[in-house]
Amino acid sequence: IHTDNVRFRKEKYYAASTGKTYLAPLPAGYHGEFGPNLKSLCLLFSHLCNVTEPKIAGLLANMGIVISTGQISGWLTGAHLRFQEEKQAIVEAGLSSSAWQHIDDTGTRVNGKNQHCHVICNPLYTACFTTVRKDRLTIIDVLRNERERIFRINEEALDLLRQFGVSRRVVEGVGQLPFHQDWSETEFERRLAEQIPDLGQAARDRIVAAAALAAYHAEAGHVRLLVCDDAKQFKLVADELALCWIHDGRHYQSLEPCVGQHREWLEAFRKRYWDFYKQLRAYQQAPTPERPAQLREQFDELFSAVTGYDVLDRRIAQTKADKTYLLMVLEHPEIPLHNNPAELGARLRVRKRVVSYGPRSAAGAKAWDTMETLLGTARKLGVNFFQYIHDRVSGARQMPSLAELIQQRAKTINLSPSWGAP
Repeated sequence: IHTDNVRFRKEKYYAASTGKTYLAPLPAGYHGEFGPNLKSLCLLFSHLCNVTEPKIAGLLANMGIVISTGQISGWLTGAHLRFQEEKQAIVEAGLSSSAWQHIDDTGTRVNGKNQHCHVICNPLYTACFTTVRKDRLTIIDVLRNERERIFRINEEALDLLRQFGVSRRVVEGVGQLPFHQDWSETEFERRLAEQIPDLGQAARDRIVAAAALAAYHAEAGHVRLLVCDDAKQFKLVADELALCWIHDGRHYQSLEPCVGQHREWLEAFRKRYWDFYKQLRAYQQAPTPERPAQLREQFDELFSAVTGYDVLDRRIAQTKADKTYLLMVLEHPEIPLHNNPAELGARLRVRKRVVSYGPRSAAGAKAWDTMETLLGTARKLGVNFFQYIHDRVSGARQMPSLAELIQQRAKTINLSPSWGAP
């Protein structure tokens, strides 16, 4: 690494016909006092190496570069808006590449306030979204790539309202609204207020959630299956749900029996638990028509056990209650048995959070989301992150976009054979 001071001599012309003076532009990638090499290097330090802004400034100062921390901060938090456009394209390509997706979230702080970083991914991409909340509406926002919210009333929405325990009077009132029509959030709230003026906040929240779910499921490209943990906000969003066996297994690992006999029962059961997990993995490698019925019988036998250790027995019963979601792999052998890819994606945010604590503004949070999406996706596609960033910052744009690479790879490897081609 060495400094390179460049002086540009730009031609200037005066046109008598227009009465204007024209100045030749700088080469692509040169804006302000610094060139694309330095800008790309700062982005690399910040997002690949997790170096803080003050440390970047200190490093550059020791290299003889006179630059302010404000200039560095500007590059890192919004100087390259095209990267945000690339992130949007990556998410669209990633969502369309597979009928199933991983999803997880981790805490993050924006200007000292608690927020949430959501991670969605599959083998071709990883994308991050920082949001204030992590309720079901937020999950839908993430899976719709943060497009404007829409709401719809149909039979599914009414069924959801009954499932949510909304009173018959309110359900009948909602049923008077026009069916199969998409509304914006403002319009839907207005319609609700006109139709049911005395609607309480709890019932209103359930109606909004039901209408958002119905609208999302009516979209052609909605996610068919989510691989996730058992958090309630993930339920009902996709057509099907597959729970993570590793996450479920951690519940058994966290048990701390004091009685020696209880410890023996726990260890014996955990061995049987992971032996069954290995059988599921073997089925994925070579699925056969008769094997799912056998594995379901083994599941019922394993998780009907009563050991005499009450805490363990309750945990076993809870796992059995999730049978449909834990055995989704029997219907879709192509999906993973765990949610590790999403957790590894969230680790990008965790490591940066440990070093830099958190962004100080919404623009900073968006920059973190954007660069972590580019970094995580580039790794999965085997693209050199620095070369890609430099190609974009310099204006060369000789490398294909990550979204294009996702689309190309999706054609060569079908991630959703149970649903047909994506």
